[in-house]
Amino acid sequence: MSKAVSDLIAFLKASPTPFHAVRQMGVRLSDAGFQFLDEAEDWNVEQGGRYFTTRNGSSIIAWVMPENGTLDESGIRMVGAHTDSPCLKVKPNPELHRHGYSQLGVEVYGGVLLNPWFDRDLSMAGRVSYLNQSGELEHGLVDFQRPVAVIPSLAIHLDREANKNRSVNAQTDLPLILGQSDKKQCFKQILKDQFVKETGNSVEEILDYEISLYDTQGPAQIGVDGEFIASARLDNLLSCFMGLDALIKADTTQGALLVCNDHEEVGSMSAAGAQGPMLSQLLERLVPDNAKKVQMLARSMMISADNAHGIHPNFADKHDSNHGPILNAGPVIKVNANQRYASNSETASLFKKIARQVNVPVQTFVVRSDMACGSTIGPITAAELGVKALDIGAPQFAMHSIREMAGVKDFEALVKVFVNFFAIEQV
Repeated sequence: MSKAVSDLIAFLKASPTPFHAVRQMGVRLSDAGFQFLDEAEDWNVEQGGRYFTTRNGSSIIAWVMPENGTLDESGIRMVGAHTDSPCLKVKPNPELHRHGYSQLGVEVYGGVLLNPWFDRDLSMAGRVSYLNQSGELEHGLVDFQRPVAVIPSLAIHLDREANKNRSVNAQTDLPLILGQSDKKQCFKQILKDQFVKETGNSVEEILDYEISLYDTQGPAQIGVDGEFIASARLDNLLSCFMGLDALIKADTTQGALLVCNDHEEVGSMSAAGAQGPMLSQLLERLVPDNAKKVQMLARSMMISADNAHGIHPNFADKHDSNHGPILNAGPVIKVNANQRYASNSETASLFKKIARQVNVPVQTFVVRSDMACGSTIGPITAAELGVKALDIGAPQFAMHSIREMAGVKDFEALVKVFVNFFAIEQV
């Protein structure tokens, strides 16, 4: 296993939720010499400086100021990704007690592929808000790490049609089993005990939480020759890590920026989402003069990085025959005539050029004309800022499953392309 893959696996394992992912990214940025700036404070940003800021603990922006000149003169090379992934989240009043089993009700977040969640060893992680012993409100992260829950399948003897026509009712089929008890267990007390155990903090009362379920099977490099990476949340923590790694490695004198937003999987409309003002407000602080900000954006470009659908050998008919990306055959430019992706001929050709400069092959994805197309933060950011943009991604299998799969070569190739993109003089 290469150091790059080992670092990726460590990042994925430590990032069961967007909150944990942003914390991990902040640690890596700080270790690389980036300075944290609090949105609520005044900023003193200098030429050649390297900075990052966060919002809601689940979205992060990191950037490098140009060493010479100003942002309106150089423009800014931006890579965007998202920190959230489809999952199951614990409801506010989740406790159920039926037939001697303690259960929790869950809510579906995003477009989850539900069937793979059955019969997995599940853990829980997220953010808790609590009163300390002095009555002050504080917030912190919790991660049980060990398996604490399961959603058992119904035996085929009791559902003879399971292999022919199995649908999942999110309300009735997904409540998970925590254990056996003669009474209903208080979930907030379970959270409090775990949080105190992890942090040693004094906690008077848990007031609220945002807790997600996740599979305890760790990320792995798989395949006879180690060709693949298998993990939860590759969509889209893989892109977050690639952008982060490239920004830290980039030898650039130009303006460069990485933005990783929360809530993409549910539409991006939030204070911390791509459809919110986080990025535009940051750029306004960096370039307060409106005319100069327009000049900066005219000299800038956004690469929206979000994984692409690789052609599945068992379901090849789900792809357009001329646009079936193959894992480990290079990053994918995503194109849609109806602007579900932000790519156009200008931005796609520039990406091909910078990829060619580092000997990285490029593929193209277009959805079948008789199928609906998903979308990304690319069109949202392009519309919000008025900046030219394109959508790319590493090809993967099993998107939105509890365990996804991508290619090692594509991961390594995209980091090389991003490093080159951050350093180019003109876009």
